[in-house]
Amino acid sequence: MLATFLIGLREGLEASLVVGILVAYVCRSGYRHRMVAIWTGVGAAVAISAGFGTALYFTARELADRAEPRFAGLLGLIAVVFVTYMVFWMRRAARSMRADLEGKTEAALRMGAVALAVTAFVAVAREGLETALFLWSNIENNTGAGALPLGGAVLGLLAAVVLEYLLYRSAVRINLARFFRVTGMVLIVVVAGVLAGSAGDLQEGGWLPGGHALAFDASGAVPENSWYGVLLKGILGFRAETTWLMLLAWIAYLVPVLLAFTRPPARYRARKDRRRSVRARYAAEPRSASEQSEAGVSSVPSALSLQAMQRPALDSSAIGGPSTAP
Repeated sequence: MLATFLIGLREGLEASLVVGILVAYVCRSGYRHRMVAIWTGVGAAVAISAGFGTALYFTARELADRAEPRFAGLLGLIAVVFVTYMVFWMRRAARSMRADLEGKTEAALRMGAVALAVTAFVAVAREGLETALFLWSNIENNTGAGALPLGGAVLGLLAAVVLEYLLYRSAVRINLARFFRVTGMVLIVVVAGVLAGSAGDLQEGGWLPGGHALAFDASGAVPENSWYGVLLKGILGFRAETTWLMLLAWIAYLVPVLLAFTRPPARYRARKDRRRSVRARYAAEPRSASEQSEAGVSSVPSALSLQAMQRPALDSSAIGGPSTAP
């Protein structure tokens, strides 16, 4: 439930921010009568995303026993690719997202209501389809948890809508860059679990070898139907019977992707390198004789003034107080 709540909160906030930017720009530009077009596009995108998630659910249930894990494994791999791309894209494009959306909205306003509705639909549908696929993959990977994962996703989406409304009304202020950075790190951990689960599904479907080569069997110590087993499965993709391929897939994804995500962006590294090179070049440059003499001369008055300030105090302390002439 915690993992799906986080997925719903982050992905829902991304979509809500897109809607908030569109609405704010249209209202600020004096086109309030075009708000119907925006909400039409948003409603269509939400309906398409919900329909896509529902179709995935019923399609998986109708497949045969051996085909169902293959279907789940393939879609899980697709979800891993999409979510990984979107996590890195959001880190790179967060600063320019508002300007890009406002530029597209301005062009759509000149073209008419239909273009504005299409702009809203495309912007929200991209987030909605990704969210539906990722949620389905995570829920499919957590069979046996009942309705908790779905309930967590719904609560996360509702919390995202409320948070965006408060942001739009300036009732709260949060550091969105830090929010997306922290939630992105947690999502990478969740995606690693989805990848490991997809590898296990493909092994179960007979498309990958090593289905019986277990790295460990913790079913006795950590039952999957226990609350802590469900929590570990939802966040880390933990399975009591984990094969070597699942474990290697989890490690091979988590370590390099998390390191790449936490590494500062290229523009910050370049700026830091330029500052370091400027300091090193300035420190390595030989100073001329005039500069050295000026530095020496400038240091003399400061030393003399310091002595002049200190001498009266020392004299007064030595005789017990200031002397007075008769």
